[in-house]
Amino acid sequence: MKDLYAILGVSKNASQDDIKTAYRKLAKQYHPDLNPGNSQAEQTFKEISQAYDILADPDKRKRYDSGEIDASGQEQAPRGAGAGAGGFYRTYTAGGGGRKYRQFDFGEEFSAEDIFADLFGGGFRAGAGGGPGAGARTRAGGPRIRGDDVNYSVPVSFMEAANGARKRVRLANGETVDVNIPQGSDDGDTLRLKGKGKPGFGGGESGDAFIKLNVQPHAYFTRSGKDIYIDLPITLQEAIDGGVVTVPTLRGSVSMRIPPKSNSGKTMRLRGRGVQPQGDDQPGDQYVKLRIVLPENVDEELARCVRSWSDKHPYNPREKAGMA
Repeated sequence: MKDLYAILGVSKNASQDDIKTAYRKLAKQYHPDLNPGNSQAEQTFKEISQAYDILADPDKRKRYDSGEIDASGQEQAPRGAGAGAGGFYRTYTAGGGGRKYRQFDFGEEFSAEDIFADLFGGGFRAGAGGGPGAGARTRAGGPRIRGDDVNYSVPVSFMEAANGARKRVRLANGETVDVNIPQGSDDGDTLRLKGKGKPGFGGGESGDAFIKLNVQPHAYFTRSGKDIYIDLPITLQEAIDGGVVTVPTLRGSVSMRIPPKSNSGKTMRLRGRGVQPQGDDQPGDQYVKLRIVLPENVDEELARCVRSWSDKHPYNPREKAGMA
């Protein structure tokens, strides 16, 4: 037979408040009204209710600790007092739409409303999902239990996050909602959908849904804060002679002039072409890093020209960089 302390997840020297707190937490998690059709949750709730009945009563707890009664509340041999003697316990029965709990020694029945009333202090007002006639039972001053929040992770493209977008999200309950991705959103940003979490209990409000944005990497843009970075391939001639090139940005392509004799690694700034978060009047900048790229097929004519020039003008760029 299971240990009652282990069922509630507390130590044997736990205080009465610790026991009550543990029961509250488990009852909210496994109550059959919150887990319709889940037989495992129903069985677990039976066990925690029975454990609480004994451990919450100091006298019964003392008798259980000393071995006078077992985990079901029955007298231990050799006393032979018969099943259920010396105490009482509640078990789950099929009566009342599967929501009744019977205290055997006294013949009293306790509904789900009574369980939660005992648990949270005061009365309880049943809400939707409580079974036939659940909404008819009302006891003044009863607690309303707020539903749990639900977390989601939604993939968003780099451009959708930077420029804003509308994304369709399917919730755990099957509902589909359209979510506005604010302009300038970043990886890890979280959006809140009020009332789209798990339903409340006893007329309590529903929890919220939290949408965490998982921004996907871009083929050539990277981001730091509001600034955008890009490596721009240029030809050998463009590096030597300079010229006007086309540069992609978040909001379309723009023209940029490359100065003559530009080396790989030279970085140029396009002011105001970075991310502009929603509500921010000042956009970031875009930084363009030049990268000289040779043609895919370097023919003999080009190679001969470069060798001829190098023979007449030898130089070692690593020496200037202190790497020679």
